[in-house]
Amino acid sequence: MGILVNKDTRLLVQGITGRDGSFHTRKMIEYGTQVVGGVTPGKGGQQFDGLPIFDKVADAAKATGANASVIYVPQKFAAGAIIEAVEAEIPLVVAVTEGIPVLDMVSVWAAIEGSRTRLVGPNCPGVITPGECKVGIMPGSIHTPGPVGVVSRSGTLTYEVVDQLTRAGIGQSTCLGIGGDPIIGTKFIDVLELFEQDEKTEYIVLIGEIGGNDEEMAAEYVMQHVTKPVVAFIAGTTAPPGRRMGHAGAIVSGGSGKAADKIDALGRAGVKVAVTPTEIGRLVSSLVAA
Repeated sequence: MGILVNKDTRLLVQGITGRDGSFHTRKMIEYGTQVVGGVTPGKGGQQFDGLPIFDKVADAAKATGANASVIYVPQKFAAGAIIEAVEAEIPLVVAVTEGIPVLDMVSVWAAIEGSRTRLVGPNCPGVITPGECKVGIMPGSIHTPGPVGVVSRSGTLTYEVVDQLTRAGIGQSTCLGIGGDPIIGTKFIDVLELFEQDEKTEYIVLIGEIGGNDEEMAAEYVMQHVTKPVVAFIAGTTAPPGRRMGHAGAIVSGGSGKAADKIDALGRAGVKVAVTPTEIGRLVSSLVAA
């Protein structure tokens, strides 16, 4: 059944009446996701394409039985929207919004600790279990059901890898982007644990990048706990030290976060590491054919 989302997911859209929220709500419904309502303060009682709109997440969750929420709220209000979903005890919150201030995310992290909510993101493309449910902005057309779980810090590289796999006739169990910000809710090791437990997932693709030590921690976790074959790619091998490259978390400083260190750690864990993104599909194909 994949991880995190499936055909039983009942989704709220926070920011459903905004430009991005309304556009992607229609795309998620078109894909088959059960969107059960939206939240826009001040517009409670109205409807969006026949869906009820609520002023508060707690009221929406109670009325609809929602078990997931996706955040399309502007960055200034996004942290408050996430915290409201946490306080309403929504089990899964996916924050697509980018540019949320780090200090705001410190408050979000404090709210999440000890709660029953799992946060994916922020600054992420979302989660998709092909053929069942799409939460976020991923292009549904390139995904197909199959045995490969994909987790990535990069949205664009996620799409590239999924397209390679699909063109090679290899489907995906679940694909998700965890986000590239310094403070995120779900990390590589969290997803690796879920993929390891998921019967539908037989192979794992991990796409990392420079900055931080999440990939090194993932390598250690793979070495100790993951029995399934893992293929990885680390973006940013040519990035100059000390310069931010795209994501807020993709910065190398103090001698840590270098691509070479991540590649070395993954290699020592038995992970097949691609030199370029175009090699990922070939490496996975070789594992599937073995």
